[in-house]
This record gives sequence, structure tokens and C-alpha cells, in this order.
Amino acid sequence: MSADGFQAGSRGAVAPGALLLCRADPESVAPAAHLLRERMLLTRAGREWSVLVPEGKPWLYGGERVDHVVTGWATALAVGPSWPVLALWWDADHVGYTLASGFRRPVGYVWLANGTPAGEAEAMRTFAARLGLDPVLDVQSLDRLTEPDPLADARARMRGLLAVLTRAGVALPAGLAPGEPAGRLHDAARARADVRHIEGEGVMAGVREAVRAELDVVERGRLGPWLPWAADPRSRALALGQAVVGLTMTVWGVRRRSAGWVVAGALLLAHGALGLTYDVIWPRD
Repeated sequence: MSADGFQAGSRGAVAPGALLLCRADPESVAPAAHLLRERMLLTRAGREWSVLVPEGKPWLYGGERVDHVVTGWATALAVGPSWPVLALWWDADHVGYTLASGFRRPVGYVWLANGTPAGEAEAMRTFAARLGLDPVLDVQSLDRLTEPDPLADARARMRGLLAVLTRAGVALPAGLAPGEPAGRLHDAARARADVRHIEGEGVMAGVREAVRAELDVVERGRLGPWLPWAADPRSRALALGQAVVGLTMTVWGVRRRSAGWVVAGALLLAHGALGLTYDVIWPRD
């Protein structure tokens, strides 16, 4: 993070941006990331983590709020897979995070640019529980981030959050620090030997790739009977539920003019539709 930190944001010097941390390896993240239809860079961020560096057109050129967009993206990425997605975001006046995991309501926290807490302490405890963090040491560290501290600005708050995430296995590559300009973030990601370029593509093609990537991971687990290829009444019921919820989210996003929620709803709708038509798309031998 730059020496000026987020304090510079109050003078308009810090452009909005975000990083998306996924608790999965890049091979598993890439198919789902393609569904967002946004240009991003993907690289490893620890033994069990990957990080997506978005280009950020919706907030840099589309006039949308970065937190709204990345909440929709995180929700979309976490719908199908079994791994959580953590969005770290910032703008001129705020910094915060949003954690999405499965069909549960996303949880997040916000600080003002000067470090003033602007969220609910209970959100931090929910965050810790969903990531499986230490219920004593890590929760104590997170609780301190919700307390007033005139010496802690937004940069210090995010540094404290990242320290807790480090104990959970997150290791952001050098140069990928919240608050850095988009160009600097992209340069740092591009310098990585394992970087992958994520480009937009057709939704259904991406869904098929994502489902196939997940197959080897989850088909033998407890979720097996619920998956589209199970040809089980439970899988069809789940697919129908996904389609209904996805349609609702898409309509809500259109009304709110939120591209992030539209993408999340479209992904969920496509995933549900795929489950309902799986036998047609991939006939059984």
C-alpha cells in the first residue's frame, strides 16, 4: 500500500479498486471467473488461496460503486463452488471487505478513510466463523479492528485484517496491496509466472467449463446427489430453486442498476437452467 494510505482518498488521490480472494487454487477459480465476463488477472495468493485483480471498468468508467459491484461478483463466484470468496475494496472515502460463501447472505465491514469503524462488530464474528478462524486469538484481533483508535487509519485497519488472513493461509504477492493504483496492481500481477488472463466469454460456455472443473472435486462428496449430473429429484429441485433466486436477483439488479448483482443473478439463473437441462446438454451414454 502506498505511503499516503487511504488518507489520500479524502483529497481524491486514491482511485476505487478491489481484489477478490478465493479459497481455491487458480485452476478451480478460472472457469468461474470467466463467467463474470470482466477482464481480470488471476494468480496464486497462498497455498490454498488465489487472487483476482479486476480491471474495474464498472467503477472507473461506469459510475458504479465499487462495493456494490464486488459484492455481486463475490456472490456470483461463491454460488456454485464450495469455497468462499473475499472481496477487499476501497474508494476515496471508505475501505472494507465482503465475504460471500454459498447461498448465505454476504457479510462485510467498512471503515472510513481515517480508520473510523463504520460496521457492526457481529459481522466480524460471523466473518471469522465462516472462514474457520481461531475463535479466540483471531476473533480478538478482529474485535480490535472494530474499536475506535485515533492512531489507526484505513491503511492500518486493512493491514490488521490482512495479518489475520495471513494466519488463515493468505499470502498476497508483492505489490498486490489494497489501496494501490490499478496500474500498479496489474503490473504486479502480470509479473507473476503463474498469472492467468481472464477474459469475458459466453455465459453457457463458461458454465459448462465451471461445472466440469467442479465435477472431480465434489461429485464423490456429500453434495453428489444434489449436483446436476446426479439425475436425482433433489438435484432438479436445487436447480429450480437456483433459477428462481437467480431471476429474482437479476430483476433486482436491473432495477437498482447494479451490474454486479445482475451478473450474480444471471450466473445463478444460468446454473439453475443448466441443472434443469443437463440431460439435454450432456446426454447419458
